[in-house]
Amino acid sequence: MNSSARSLLRTVALPGVVLLALVIVASACTSSSPKSSSGGTKNSSVPLQDSYEAVVRAVLPSVVQISAANSTGSGVVYDDKGDIVTNAHVVGNAKTVEVLPASGAAAMTANVVGVFKPDDLAVIRVTKDADKLKAAKFGNSSEANIGEIVLAMGNPLGLFDSVTQGIVSATGRTVSANEAGGAALITSAIQTSAAINPGNSGGALVNLEDQVIGIPTLAARLPEAGGAAPGIGFAIPSNTVRNIADQLIKTGKVTTSDRSTLGITAQTAANQQGQDVGVAIVAVNPGGPAAKAGLGPGDIITAVNGQATPDVQDLESKLSTLPPGTKVTLTVVRNGSTRKVTATLGSLGN
Repeated sequence: MNSSARSLLRTVALPGVVLLALVIVASACTSSSPKSSSGGTKNSSVPLQDSYEAVVRAVLPSVVQISAANSTGSGVVYDDKGDIVTNAHVVGNAKTVEVLPASGAAAMTANVVGVFKPDDLAVIRVTKDADKLKAAKFGNSSEANIGEIVLAMGNPLGLFDSVTQGIVSATGRTVSANEAGGAALITSAIQTSAAINPGNSGGALVNLEDQVIGIPTLAARLPEAGGAAPGIGFAIPSNTVRNIADQLIKTGKVTTSDRSTLGITAQTAANQQGQDVGVAIVAVNPGGPAAKAGLGPGDIITAVNGQATPDVQDLESKLSTLPPGTKVTLTVVRNGSTRKVTATLGSLGN
């Protein structure tokens, strides 16, 4: 599938088993020359099964179960201070959650350190008996190879300490889902054939070097059949996880992400026939990119760099492919008149 290919699916935002619309923008790596492998067996003379078992023994103790309100998911121990990374939709609006270690130790209470909904990430912290937790090793997700063997570890359907096996099916996916309480747009997502089910959210996608290269977050569903699309799941890349988690641990919020923003609150605009025609600005952040470009409430953005943006999701997807600091040309309708406006994208934070 080339970078212009698009497919419309439906997803489950795990672990809540809520059907959501999902647009996949394919940008899979097509290079024929392999990168330095972060996967494969550690030693070519070691049987593959032995490698699987060694990885499970090394990493599974770092994967925990998280319970918050009516939600149950997974988490990965991030450091030796009791910090655990998981999905934002796993913790929801909770201030404290219950953590059940893989070691079988007693349940622990963790405080929510910070949440960054745009990337569907959160950090929680265990303050008592944190020394009983084992931190995982996080690898470089940019080195993930298509075809590389990976294991998904978590607690699907409440089945504690579960492991599924698959490969990296694609890299560089952009997937979006409307979560309860906010929208998440995952950029550079890793697509995997390892089975991901409700409860896997926030767990670990692991290579055969004992490294976490992603956090499983979404599983695809077929809109026509209403059932699962086998072997299509998505994980937040570990490089994104580390960037966001480090900021949440340090300050409780994210000030600099790799995500671009116009600094607006917006909604999809429709014509009298009910057709989506653009993105209507509801409010602008003072001093933000849109404000500096002279945009304001009531303006309707219909295109970015000549590419149509009929709805909010489409605008977000296009911005996600551009780094902060990029100058863009916006096609804007104001009071029935169309004009072009240049804006410099900022860095999304919370």
